[in-house]
Amino acid sequence: MRIIAWRPIFYVSYTAMKRITLFLLLITATLTSIAATNVDKDTIGAVADSVITLGDVEVTARRTPLATAQELTGAKLQALSSTSIADALKYFAGVQIKDYGGLGGMKTLNVRSLGAQHVGVFIDGIRITNAQNGTVDLGKYSLSTLESVSLYNANRLERGQSPSEYAGGATVYLRTRRPSRDSLSVLAGVGSFHYYRGRVNLQFNRRGWQGFVDGEYLYSKGDYPFRYKSQYEDTVGRRRNSDIEYYRIEGALFKKGFSAHVYSYVSERGCPGGIVRRLSDKYTNIGREWDTDIFVQASWQHAFNDRHFIRFNAKYAHEYLRYNTDFPENQNTARVDNHYYQNDGYASAAYCFSPWRWMYLNLGYDARMSWMRADVRNFSFVRRFDQKAVADLQLQWRGLRAEGSVLYQHYKDHTRIQAGAADPISKFTPAISLGYFYRGFIARAWYKKIFRVPTLNDLYYTQAGNRNLKPEYTRQVDLGLEYNYNGHAWNANAQVDLYINHIDNRIVCLPLRGTYTWSMMNYGKTFCRGLNGTVSGQYRHRGWTFSLLGSVTLQHDVNRSDPEDEDTYDMPICYAPRFSMGVTGIVSWRYLSLTVSELHVSKRIWSYADPADILEPYNNIDLKLSGQWRRWVASIEVNDLLDVQYEHIPRYPMPGRTFRFTLTYTI
Repeated sequence: MRIIAWRPIFYVSYTAMKRITLFLLLITATLTSIAATNVDKDTIGAVADSVITLGDVEVTARRTPLATAQELTGAKLQALSSTSIADALKYFAGVQIKDYGGLGGMKTLNVRSLGAQHVGVFIDGIRITNAQNGTVDLGKYSLSTLESVSLYNANRLERGQSPSEYAGGATVYLRTRRPSRDSLSVLAGVGSFHYYRGRVNLQFNRRGWQGFVDGEYLYSKGDYPFRYKSQYEDTVGRRRNSDIEYYRIEGALFKKGFSAHVYSYVSERGCPGGIVRRLSDKYTNIGREWDTDIFVQASWQHAFNDRHFIRFNAKYAHEYLRYNTDFPENQNTARVDNHYYQNDGYASAAYCFSPWRWMYLNLGYDARMSWMRADVRNFSFVRRFDQKAVADLQLQWRGLRAEGSVLYQHYKDHTRIQAGAADPISKFTPAISLGYFYRGFIARAWYKKIFRVPTLNDLYYTQAGNRNLKPEYTRQVDLGLEYNYNGHAWNANAQVDLYINHIDNRIVCLPLRGTYTWSMMNYGKTFCRGLNGTVSGQYRHRGWTFSLLGSVTLQHDVNRSDPEDEDTYDMPICYAPRFSMGVTGIVSWRYLSLTVSELHVSKRIWSYADPADILEPYNNIDLKLSGQWRRWVASIEVNDLLDVQYEHIPRYPMPGRTFRFTLTYTI
């Protein structure tokens, strides 16, 4: 996207730049032709009289954001020892990943303890949604087709943003890679615990059109050994029913301001459940899950001149989920065979107007319709229609920048159930950002109030649903400093942020009508204060490249729900670590690359019933060695080098040390 905003800092007239570039290209082409041919005056005259046609020239740059932003791009992203988006995001500051064990386990993202439902995930500017439970399983999305992964803790503030981009407490942006040449690559991989992976990628760049088709198959039995040790037990065994098999096919097409993306994911996986003492078959979970996720999306944007910019988005998504526990082995598990169907249609329009160089006005409107049905008893057809509108004003004077936005959201449900649908929800929420830029230094402050509407499961799920739920509100305040340096041989970035989060009307599930009958309700207020720090740098010298990425999080997240409850008031929130840190070093020389990543997470409580029963702190070290020879690329990965038996969720052990080898051939 051509950058026009904030011209007192970055502005160079686009028209002037285009004319200068065309002039230089014309001179270079002419002189090169003369020097190469070394001909006489007649030939020189012919060259002078010839017509040289040049394509459009577009000047691009990345505008420094007001928001707290972290990003992995290009070679750094591909150098990580990771296959899914969740594996890459775990190295960002303020991020907690909930992983339900193994390659097939669901992976959700929690940023600054806001909760997974407050995090919006976008592919090429269009949101991935799930009206049923409000979360995105990041394990379903691969890094292989991505150019960058970014995390923003406030509004990103780019031209033509849709209202949905303002509606999250935090946002993750996945940018698809645009091919630069024609190529065909084939990948084969093997690994520990019967891991097999194959991938074919075809990409092209012809006459202004860019695109790719990417297909992947993966299978893993997931039968890794583990040891679970506590004060009362010491269990050694092998993980059962943790297999996964999936097919992923996606394609994308780009031309100038147009982009389109098609995605299909089909999988079958085991749901192993938590481990128990002695691994008796009586308690083995033999549940199975089948998923089918399909979406088609398109976007078009155009800048008419320096003042007017428009963008249109459209998307259709279909999701199917089958969950089956009707197996003879499940003696102590409810027998179910449920099918869920969800369809989602989305459209948006955004307009940006710049009457003066120091002012930008963004206006946008979104409409989304979600349909859901299931064959669960007493669960009827549900339809949700939500609309969003935003007005965003951005100002700049010299080094000062200011932004203010107001987001309007309206939700209305329709259902055939006897109790009726929940009441419609209509709310306005504001956000304000301030920043001062001086050379490489940035000082920023921002405030954002947002809410998340109860999901369809929260409202209508059989027995547990509660149609009287209120929205869950969050208020965020942030003060930050950032420094950027770009030199000839090296560059660096460092930033630190202090933040405070308040969450009111937290939506939780509690056993109000007996042990086996749970209900959704608004119960809880949480208060969180913390510090995030990140540092990154790169140094190049005589074919060597050294890269360093580091992040640290200090956070105090406590329960402020009931002052009279001495057992829980001012206690840490479950699963929220007090301290976490990640460091990644990348060394490259010619065709070789070595990546070493270390992640430390402190202890976490997981239940107020016994605060002494905690998830132990752990260190996770990953290695990846890659080499390229002609058209071949080979890589060896070692995950969890020290074989630490750690957990994100109690009794869901992670695989421990694993090995993977991949070989890629490209033509």
